[in-house]
Amino acid sequence: MSETVAQRIANVIGERIVRGEIQAGTPLRQDTIAREFDASHVPAREALQHLRSQGLAISLPRRGMRVAPLDQTSILETIEIRAALETLALRLAAPKINSATMEKIELAMVAGDEAESIVEWERANRSFHRELVGACRMPKLLSMLDDLQLANSRILFSATRSAGWRPGSSAAHHQIFEALKRKEISVATSLLDAHIRGLERANLDGRVSLKSIRSTTRTKAVR
Repeated sequence: MSETVAQRIANVIGERIVRGEIQAGTPLRQDTIAREFDASHVPAREALQHLRSQGLAISLPRRGMRVAPLDQTSILETIEIRAALETLALRLAAPKINSATMEKIELAMVAGDEAESIVEWERANRSFHRELVGACRMPKLLSMLDDLQLANSRILFSATRSAGWRPGSSAAHHQIFEALKRKEISVATSLLDAHIRGLERANLDGRVSLKSIRSTTRTKAVR
């Protein structure tokens, strides 16, 4: 299916918000967007509504549409919901994962290991998590997870602006992949839950960084 004008606008602006090129609280004006993308007001308005549904924009009374806040409350809410839904999706997907899917998961994992920039690493990270749960074949659940992953990526970019970024591998990704290879579904889902919530713990400690995101959790997986 071809991309609509509204989807294209939403994707471009969404990526700008995720990467921190447009800061929280910045007004998102329909007229300005329509002019930039040489579009009518209809797709511009639809794009803004899509960004709102993704949690990247909010509508405030008498202030219009603005980039959504990225405060501790919104970060923790994103992590809690994502941990619950992504582990559910993995439990449903794992029995259906075949060798072709495992290869896609591994390719995304390796791409993350070999990334030379935060943009490359984030793209590979997003791909890894998408491939991990895709076999659940539940479109609504996967759509919600795509939106949550976007919000998560925004947290990652925000963290690297303050903490810096260095190339490296994700031990947690490797652990999850190996558990799936052994068909240890409960272990894989426990590792995934701890991996996602590791960002929550780091945020509460005031130490959100790629090191904490990449590092393996010391939570013992239940077998």
